[in-house]
Amino acid sequence: MLMTKERPSAIRTLRGWAISVLQEADAFRECEEHGWMKDLADPHARERAFDIARQYPPNGLSGTEAIAEIEDALASIGDTCPECPPDC
Repeated sequence: MLMTKERPSAIRTLRGWAISVLQEADAFRECEEHGWMKDLADPHARERAFDIARQYPPNGLSGTEAIAEIEDALASIGDTCPECPPDC
């Protein structure tokens, strides 16, 4: 008998989902040298991310919980790369 498994989601954690939403909204960019995420502090990009979270939360989460995940991810992303010299 042929058995199939449901394919797992490409994004496995809520943090991964939140980062992908922020990336889709262009709320951050990566340091070209080191790969660290840098918050662009763009209020329009943040609002786009919140709109996406509100309208398309992951399965099992409400829009409010999804927004909280976006806020947590934003709080963990700095506006500078910790490995770059201060003048970059």
